[in-house]
Amino acid sequence: MVQDLLPVELSTNGDGAVIAVLTLDQPGRPVVVIDESLLNRLDATLDTLPSDLGGFVLASSAPRAFVAGADLKAIMAMDDAGLHEYLEFGAKVFQKIADLKCPTAAAIHSTVLGGGLELAMHCDGLVGLIEPEGKPFLIGLPEAGLKICPGWGGTNLLVARIDAKDAVVATANGRAMKSDKADEMGIFDVTVSSADELLGAARAWVGAQEKPTREGRPSRCIDETNSAEMQGALVEARGELGTEEHTEAVCDAVGVGIASGWGAAVQCERDHLVKLRHTQPAQDAINAFFDKSKK
Repeated sequence: MVQDLLPVELSTNGDGAVIAVLTLDQPGRPVVVIDESLLNRLDATLDTLPSDLGGFVLASSAPRAFVAGADLKAIMAMDDAGLHEYLEFGAKVFQKIADLKCPTAAAIHSTVLGGGLELAMHCDGLVGLIEPEGKPFLIGLPEAGLKICPGWGGTNLLVARIDAKDAVVATANGRAMKSDKADEMGIFDVTVSSADELLGAARAWVGAQEKPTREGRPSRCIDETNSAEMQGALVEARGELGTEEHTEAVCDAVGVGIASGWGAAVQCERDHLVKLRHTQPAQDAINAFFDKSKK
């Protein structure tokens, strides 16, 4: 069966470079949620992109959220082996964006949480919509608020976008940020004040970047160039954090990224996530989340 593809629009910038805009969509749903179907569609669509792209923009068609996160019910329904396989597949798909031989950016117009933020942060740049009179939206990695942890590299990605200590603390506490505050913290490479400007700004940003040298990991994460800074931030963050299992898991993944690199850090996250979801604190928090979602 031919895999259903996500929409892709190709355009040419002033220098003649071809820019691709790939739009995440899930018709009939008010928000985009990462599930197996979306990952399969994203995987297949990325394989159709021209090899000589001058830039790539990741967008979303859902009005209420860029990506609301991963499908938590599906994750909780999987057995351990199945969840490992699912997380590994998602990491492979996300990595295809990080491996593109052109500059990449996510055009973020609304709420982006959990796996959605991890997906966006596999791009080189983040372009955000900050409307002066608009209601701020949420950005962050809320997994630890459910007593689990990120599973697609978030612990090693957010620290390279904002103040590293603040990122560790926010991730370990599962605390999302409002978009205006996140903008002040430097998470966006460029912002616009109108939704009509967002895609144009993202195209312009990627078009203005130099062709990247890829290292087999997202361009902005814990690596050998910032490991000393990250180690200091981790020590400082630990002084503000408790010792709950989910908090320790986040800090462990950061430490593994510092010591052993990107691949080991993502594997560490997966191992913790699969294990943590069976703990009583996680079961209680996730069941409460599901109950609240029904209301």
